[in-house]
Amino acid sequence: MARIPYRDLATAPEELQKLVATFAPLNIFRMLAHADTLLRGFGHLGAAILGRATLDARLRELTILRVARRSPAAYEWQQHVPIARASGASDAEIAALERDERDASCFGERERALLRFTDELLAGPRASDETLAAMSASFTDREVCEAIVTVGYYMMVARVLETTGVDLEVDSAATVTEMAERVRRR
Repeated sequence: MARIPYRDLATAPEELQKLVATFAPLNIFRMLAHADTLLRGFGHLGAAILGRATLDARLRELTILRVARRSPAAYEWQQHVPIARASGASDAEIAALERDERDASCFGERERALLRFTDELLAGPRASDETLAAMSASFTDREVCEAIVTVGYYMMVARVLETTGVDLEVDSAATVTEMAERVRRR
């Protein structure tokens, strides 16, 4: 149950109602409607990460699932498992992340470097020189920067979800599947 009540959109200004209507009908956006001056930017950054970054979508989703698992943020996990599958993540990879096994045999060297990088960013603001070197050996500078922003963004999302108590979606399968399909088409 939400720890803060969702914004009552029926009594919200028309401009906010229109803005919220541009997002998928998910509880997180109903909660973030309280911060209406931040909602547009939140959405733009999320859309850029999901649709315009050069970091491979499968790797991005493995990163997001790692953040969700380690935070922990059940809502984030629930929403991104279907997107991860649609982006090419295997059931074995998803299960390994759920078991908190970043070094599982289903991951290659590149995935392990990214997951280690994610863990270090979750633990503190700076990855070690060794881990950054491993990332730089497997990823472009742009991809490294995108990975940093992805981890930071989804850390923020996890904190909003968990602190406000955003409820898990009851009937979100169609919405999440639609989002996953949009991601797959990009």
